[in-house]
Amino acid sequence: MQQTFPWLVIFAVVLTFLVLVTGLFGMLRPGRVNAKRSNILMRYRILFQALAIALIATAFLIGRD
Repeated sequence: MQQTFPWLVIFAVVLTFLVLVTGLFGMLRPGRVNAKRSNILMRYRILFQALAIALIATAFLIGRD
């Protein structure tokens, strides 16, 4: 389990970064569809960011022992 947590954290951080970059490039293009897509991507970014923070907090709590 100790070997799995770092990979999960890295995976969540990479997903957050990819969604963030995709959303930034999407905002560069004008249009109503891109605004809706940007909103959806922001929701995914918040979800992945919360997941990464929860995994990091869990890793600290487990490693405290």
